[in-house]
Order: sequence, then C-alpha cells, then structure tokens
Amino acid sequence: MNKKPYIVVEWNDTESEAKGWLCAYNFVNHYCGGGTRMHPTVTREEVIRLATTMGYKYKACESRTTGGCKGGIAYDYKAPDAKDVLRRYLTAMAPYINAGVSIGGDLGVDYADVLAILDDLGIGLPQTKAMRADPKFRQYIKNHDDACAMRYDGFLMYDMITGYGCAFALDEAWKFKKGPAGARVVLQGFGCVGASMAWCLDKMGYKVVGIADANLLVTCQDGLDVQKLVKTRKPKGELDETVFEANYDVRPNSEWLDVDCDILVPAALEDVINKHTAPRVRAGMIVEAANIPTTAEADEILAEKGVDICVDFVSNLGGIRIYEALVFGIVGPVPQDIVDDTERVIRKNTRLVFEEAKKTGKTQREVARELFAPDVFDTPDN
Repeated sequence: MNKKPYIVVEWNDTESEAKGWLCAYNFVNHYCGGGTRMHPTVTREEVIRLATTMGYKYKACESRTTGGCKGGIAYDYKAPDAKDVLRRYLTAMAPYINAGVSIGGDLGVDYADVLAILDDLGIGLPQTKAMRADPKFRQYIKNHDDACAMRYDGFLMYDMITGYGCAFALDEAWKFKKGPAGARVVLQGFGCVGASMAWCLDKMGYKVVGIADANLLVTCQDGLDVQKLVKTRKPKGELDETVFEANYDVRPNSEWLDVDCDILVPAALEDVINKHTAPRVRAGMIVEAANIPTTAEADEILAEKGVDICVDFVSNLGGIRIYEALVFGIVGPVPQDIVDDTERVIRKNTRLVFEEAKKTGKTQREVARELFAPDVFDTPDN
C-alpha cells in the first residue's frame, strides 16, 4: 500500500468540537466509494488507511467502475447532536461528492441518514456526469433505493449484507482448512455487521461462544442463543443483559481475546489486534469483519503463531458489492439475488487467497495485497 492518496480534505465544525476528514485514494472512471465513520478516536491517519483499504476492497469485489475513498468524523456518535454534525460534514463535502466521491455509512453512521441528508441537499445518490446522462442509471438507482427498504432474514439489506459476507468468508476459509463442524466463534462488536454475521453463522451451524459489545463480554461454551440476543439488541449494537441465560458468564469486554475459541472475529474498531494483544490470541483463524483491525506488528506475531487471517478487504466487502451490483446493473433489487452475488464473489476470492498462500508460503495478507492491488488511478469528474 505505497501509493499516496489522490486527495485528503480536513474539516472543522463551526458549532461543535467535531473534526473530520475525507480521503479519496483512487478514482476509477471518475468515481470512488466508501463509508463515513463517526467515533471520538477517528484520526486523519486512520481515514487515509481506511481509504487505501477501500481501493483494495473495490478491486477485490471485481469492480471496474469505482475506486476507494473514506470519510471520518472525530465525534461521539451517541451525542444528541451527532446527526446535525453529520449534516454539516456532508454539506462541507458536497463539492467533492458532486465530483464523484460517493460516501455512505460506516461505524457510528447510518447509511439511511447519509442518503436522507444528501437528498435534502439536492445531491441524491452520488453520480458522475456520465451516469447522470445515461438513462439506464435512473432505473439502477431506483433499484438501489428500493433495495434499501427490503429485508432478508429480518434485517434491512444494507444492515445484513456485510455481516453475511463475512460469514461466507469464514465458512469458505474454514472448509479450505478442513476445520471441524460446529467451530466455536467469538465476535468483538455487535452492531449491524457483528449481529448479522452471528445470525448467519448460527444458521450455518457454527457455535457463537462469545460476544463483546461496548459495555461487556458475554460467553457460554455451550453456545449463546444468537437469535434471542439479536432480537433483543439495543440501539447502537448493545446487548440486553436482562435476557441473558443463567449459564452465561459476563465479563469485562477487554477480555474478548481470552475466550477459548476456534475463530476470532473483530467486527468493530481498528487496530484492536496489535503488538500488545496479538500474543493473547488463542484462535487458529481470524476473520476481519472490521476495517483494519490488525496492525502490521500484530501480523508478524500472528504469522509466527500460525494464525490464518481472512483479510478485511476481501471478507467485509458486502456493503460495497451491494452498491456496485445495484447501481451498475449487475443484479436487480431481489434480496436473494443480491445475497447470492455477494456470496459468489467473497467465497471465490477467499478461496483464491487461501490457495495462493498455501502454495507460496506467504501470509494471506501478503497474497491479498498482491492479488488486489489497485491498478487504475483516474481523476475526479469535471
């Protein structure tokens, strides 16, 4: 990842202490895409790393139309004025959005809120001039908007697709490794990605033995009742402790790495597996449902321990693949078709990475970076 980003923009809110950044790593056909996150810990450097990863992610999702970008706001997403802060951020970024920078939702930011604000600003779904001039895109965008309101297994499509994609990556890698059925999984993070992934894994027969949210860690080696925990989940991905079974063990959420399990899933913040925490990893495989959850120092430690990794920009690309597939007419607004398309891409490229890593002796991340390095560096719309 040695290419410098095309542009980095800094924003300072005039009505709060919020600060934000927009980074466009690369444009493809004058277009780039990525989410916007809001969290007190967001930094300029983090946004650049995330935008760079998005460039790789679009390549891994087989896009020929979109490069990578990312937005980030250093602010508490639980604050009463968080949505107002988001509106002011998007207003400031409007010139870039109109030039082909398509930013959506991410950690702490609801995609529906982004779309509603962009509609209010008269922007609508971000498009290039060529897209606006092509009549077929009007139908594709309608398909996208229709799909946003559709549900699959009770989840809104955009709320479930990344988590389900990560579950498909986990399953494909575990089968490649010839892992036993009913493997034990621990998830760190129970927002849209963590909750939907847990639901899908439960359907597949995996045993979720631990879930950590922002407040606590709950474990049970016999397996947690995933369906009950998802259905009773509080806003912002918090578990409802009142529904826990008597045999559940409640511990500090900082102990999520210490739970005995086969597969570990960081599904929230970046850099949670680092040089200090990597030695504590007990699982034989990590599935990166969060963006950039593992540092370079941790990668070295995990490689020495023989831990396999489902790399973030291959595993968690469901959110951009659904956008790509609908807005560029690859599939129509049929929930099962969308899921099938996402599953095909993620399983195919997960297996490709694991096969190449086994053949070459390189780590999965080294292989993924070689296979999916962005190779188009276009310019914004003008």
